[in-house]
Amino acid sequence: MSPVDTVQSLAQRIEALFDEKPAQYTEDHRRLFQEFKAELNSGRVRAAVPDPAQPSGWRVNGWVKKGILLGFRLGGIVDMSIDSERMPWFDKDTYPVRRVNVNDGIRIVPGGSTIRDGCYIGRSVTCMPPMFINAGAYVDDGTMVDSHALVGSCAQIGKNCHISAAAQIGGVLEPVGALPVIIEDEVLVGGNCGVYEGTVVKRRAVLGTGVILNRSTPVYDLVRNAVYTASDEQGLVIPEEAVVVAGSRAISSGPGKNWGISLYTPVIVKYRDAKTDAKLQLEDLLR
Repeated sequence: MSPVDTVQSLAQRIEALFDEKPAQYTEDHRRLFQEFKAELNSGRVRAAVPDPAQPSGWRVNGWVKKGILLGFRLGGIVDMSIDSERMPWFDKDTYPVRRVNVNDGIRIVPGGSTIRDGCYIGRSVTCMPPMFINAGAYVDDGTMVDSHALVGSCAQIGKNCHISAAAQIGGVLEPVGALPVIIEDEVLVGGNCGVYEGTVVKRRAVLGTGVILNRSTPVYDLVRNAVYTASDEQGLVIPEEAVVVAGSRAISSGPGKNWGISLYTPVIVKYRDAKTDAKLQLEDLLR
């Protein structure tokens, strides 16, 4: 059976088990989930994949999300504590920590980081403590996930990104048809940023410290005289090489205007240039 046929067969079996919930799960069902989770860990299946035919450039794989949710249905809560008194850990037995060895080429600095099983971590990824990567995530080669950063369930992170300290890359596991958060190659996500609700940050964009991106807040592009918003069908999309900073927009009517109130809004102030690239090159010293 070819690799494509293998994945198609796996998808059909996962869909059937998810849609037709049995009265009781069996060992065969668990073996199917373990097969599926191995494919997640290898990166051969992903919650979302590049697709030029889509407006965002990405297509969600709903069956993969169903497989991840199956793991929570199948699993029972067990004691996985190293020391149940000083560091208790009680979780679904289907989602232990992901096994990593030195041959994987992943740099995990000591200090309390966690990578949950069922996610892909590429070579030369650096994990600074304490960060967390959830099930279903995809973190590609050369990316750094910095201290106190979160990569949520099903989030897709490209090559050579920097997810800076305390940044939150939100997970979008449900509904299964919703696109997860996408961070494309060579993106810098600044400290204390939050990227949520299926936002797509295109290649080589830069998010300044404290930028929040979601479906509710429009982004104002001062360079191209454009406003980017999410729609019912598609999340927010940040253009390639955009440099986004946290800004504000004055309320123009009613009590808000009288009180001088402004609301938070992200603003694109420039697109990447040689000066931006020179600043970002310094980060290679940390890898």
